[in-house]
Amino acid sequence: MAKPNVIAEKSEEFAVRVINLSKYLIAEKKEYIISKQIFRSGTSIGANVSESRNAQSKDDFISKLNIALKEADETAYWLRILKRTEFISQDQFSSLNEDVQELISILVSIIKTTKEK
Repeated sequence: MAKPNVIAEKSEEFAVRVINLSKYLIAEKKEYIISKQIFRSGTSIGANVSESRNAQSKDDFISKLNIALKEADETAYWLRILKRTEFISQDQFSSLNEDVQELISILVSIIKTTKEK
């Protein structure tokens, strides 16, 4: 039985939440531009985490996770913009932002630990 991969599971679950947010923004708020941006960055986090599992080297592994970290930072930016422009509520923002900040913390920790090895 494979041990659970916390970052893979959390980033995949976050991608599902971001996809649902994007669908909501398009259907309910008629917002098409930022919804595509956050869709792309929010789903890219998990895609890069997934790619990192088949990295060819330690440097490749770190590189993939650094890309995931950059995408997570970008996603946090789009969430702030959506909140400030009132496309999402404070509650929606808080919930999603809490998740992306957790992903950022985990990614930073994994990258730091891997570099130290």
